[in-house]
Amino acid sequence: MQEWLKVDEETLKNKVREAYFSKFSIVGSKIDFIITQKHKDLGEINLFWAEAKQGISDIKKSFIQLILTIGKHKFHAEQTPALIGAFDAEKIAFLSFSKIQEVFYKNDIDWSVTPSDHTSEQFLKLLKELDEILNEALIFYYEKNDEELKNFIKENLTNENISKFKIDKNNFVSIYHKWSKSVKESISIDWDLAKKNGIIDADFYLADLLSNENQTIVEKLFAILNKDHYEFNAKKTDLGSIATEKTGFKDNQKAHKDFWAIYERPPLEEFWDYMIERRDLLVDQDIRERKGAFFTPRIWVDKACEYLSKALGKDYEEKYYIWDCAGGTGNLLANFTNAKNIFCSTIDKADVDVIHERIKNGANLFENHVFQFDFLNDEFFDKVDDKGNVIYKSKLPSNLQEILKDENKRKKLIIFINPPYAEVGLSNNGTNKIGVQYSRIYDKYKDILGKSSRELFAQFFIRIYCEIDGAILACFSKLKYINSTNFIKFRETFKAKFLKGFASPAYTFDNVKGNFPIGFLIWDMSQKDELKKVRLDIFNENGNFLGKKFFFSYKNTLFINEWLNVFCKVKNYNKNIIAFFNAKANDFQHNNRICLGSSEMVFGNGDVNLQVFSINLINIAIYFSVRHAIPATWINDRDQFLYPNKAYQNDKEFQSDCLAFMLFYGQNRISAKEGVNHFIPFSEKELGITQEAFKSDFMYKFINGKIKNEDVLFDDTLDKVEFSNEAKELLKAGKELFKYYHTHKEKAGYLVNASLYDIKEFFQGRDEKGKMNMPSKAKDEHYKILLSDLNLALDVLAKKIEPKIYEYGFLRD
Repeated sequence: MQEWLKVDEETLKNKVREAYFSKFSIVGSKIDFIITQKHKDLGEINLFWAEAKQGISDIKKSFIQLILTIGKHKFHAEQTPALIGAFDAEKIAFLSFSKIQEVFYKNDIDWSVTPSDHTSEQFLKLLKELDEILNEALIFYYEKNDEELKNFIKENLTNENISKFKIDKNNFVSIYHKWSKSVKESISIDWDLAKKNGIIDADFYLADLLSNENQTIVEKLFAILNKDHYEFNAKKTDLGSIATEKTGFKDNQKAHKDFWAIYERPPLEEFWDYMIERRDLLVDQDIRERKGAFFTPRIWVDKACEYLSKALGKDYEEKYYIWDCAGGTGNLLANFTNAKNIFCSTIDKADVDVIHERIKNGANLFENHVFQFDFLNDEFFDKVDDKGNVIYKSKLPSNLQEILKDENKRKKLIIFINPPYAEVGLSNNGTNKIGVQYSRIYDKYKDILGKSSRELFAQFFIRIYCEIDGAILACFSKLKYINSTNFIKFRETFKAKFLKGFASPAYTFDNVKGNFPIGFLIWDMSQKDELKKVRLDIFNENGNFLGKKFFFSYKNTLFINEWLNVFCKVKNYNKNIIAFFNAKANDFQHNNRICLGSSEMVFGNGDVNLQVFSINLINIAIYFSVRHAIPATWINDRDQFLYPNKAYQNDKEFQSDCLAFMLFYGQNRISAKEGVNHFIPFSEKELGITQEAFKSDFMYKFINGKIKNEDVLFDDTLDKVEFSNEAKELLKAGKELFKYYHTHKEKAGYLVNASLYDIKEFFQGRDEKGKMNMPSKAKDEHYKILLSDLNLALDVLAKKIEPKIYEYGFLRD
């Protein structure tokens, strides 16, 4: 099998299949190698998922790439295999899927990373965390262990012992969606009417799932399966007895029987509590967002309580009342012990029932303090007529109403919430998200909220601020209300004293996507301070302290794109366009849209295409480098770039550093395939090119002071650009890469006028979707070394530019 060392990955996969898996089916997927087999009752079932690598590879790294691929595309939520594996040209390894399945439950993993990037922080983190587990993998070498390998496959990759699909916390959500399509409509119930009464199909699914022989075995569910019918919506009668509604099936239970014939019920008992607690995962996304059904990770619940103690004193539980008015299933209140002072409300009656059941099982709350309440629509107080008769009964308990009415008690009330983060917009079918914008609170405060009225959490905050005057607000939320321009009007009203707070990565919160901070901030609303800035402690996904950071409100501030407009509004200047420049909003989160191209670029709303000339080249280089020299992270994601002071105009070294950085940074997407490449900073002679001249020598002439002075922005005469030592090292590394590329002029795809972007494409290629491959996919090892040298020099120059970005006011520190 020595010849396997010489073949590419696709050929290797075919050879491994022919040698060891010829009796199985192989399915195409983003996973390299999937082995399935047809089952007489269950159809095609997964047996083995594997990562393949040509040549000889690091098996552990292949496992990590496979795990990241599974997590990125949520394959773990589907029918999972018994075994996962990895193989190359000399060996194959196997590991039970159950050994690694817990990793998919974690909130601190960024599944959006590129699985094939073995240098990413997330990849290396997982490699370290799973090292001991991966040591348990069984490894077979084709030449030494050929017979043992074939026996292992024969004994372990079989469906003979599989009678039904198993359900666990990995796949119970995906199976719910299948149940909904197959069983839901066979149940005799008006679902629209049921939903108005807080009954959803997920409750019937859980009744089915947590049952044995068609009898629900978990008592605390909202609906119960009793052989051939469901019992639900239990209520106390006037006489004190319990009355339940019942419903059966339209088809004599046929669809129900057919569906559950292929699934094993109940799941292992160790999964029951998780499935009940995570009922929110079975609710439509729009509804979950509207209700605020976002599960706050325990690590941040504990941290929030720690900060409450720091801000209000160690015995704050005895002195303060606590109300979570977006409570979901109540996990935010898990740490509190003084039940008489704790209140929890949620929009969903079924969530109230779940908490009441937990109280019966020992949760430290009073049932009467847990109640259904729509915070954005319902009234706080009872209404009475002139004779004192109650004409409107509030859903709030009377003791909580008394706290809200009493000024002194209100000052001892902590509104402790993780509110919904939904923003008004379009759902998948093009309609407005249900209930996201139009609430009674929206109508009442839309003039105060301005553009921020689109945010549900802003609606929560403004009602709390205006109607629970003087209370303590202790809230998880995005930091938009601190620094977004959409919240300028909100900040004009919201005036409170900041006490303490911290920020953590958004991706550690369930159902929240993106690399931005979520803050927990404590506000004393009895003190009316203007919101200008806050200083938060920063914690990583593991709860480790990273330092402190200011977040600014940017009141009366000019932003960087206003500065960009000054030197890019060049009217009727139609000669010598050397590039096109794409600009976007002023914050870090949009930096991936800041790029150069040889033609106009189309991204989306809010993007601006600008023409680049020699007259504005240096300023474009400054803008480009300021936006990219500091990497965008979840911590700085919402930081705003600002209109600079004038000091940068006299710093020629800073300007030349920015020019050098722009020439070699990845967002420079100048391509000779799309137009004339004016951005080659070297001469033909320097690169050893003798067959033909470049179509443009603009950049070489610009650097060497040979462009006509009529096109220069600052000077009457154009001097040669003087580069710093760091910039010279970058140019040197770039020259070596260009020179090496031009030794390949006999190969297909070679372009004499190639840009850096073209060179990367030449060596790295593109995937089936047309996206450029990562450098690790390049087959030329010398190219990888030269590119690594270039990137190292680029990083050094970026570090040199970084302090100047703050010095000249492009960012606030």
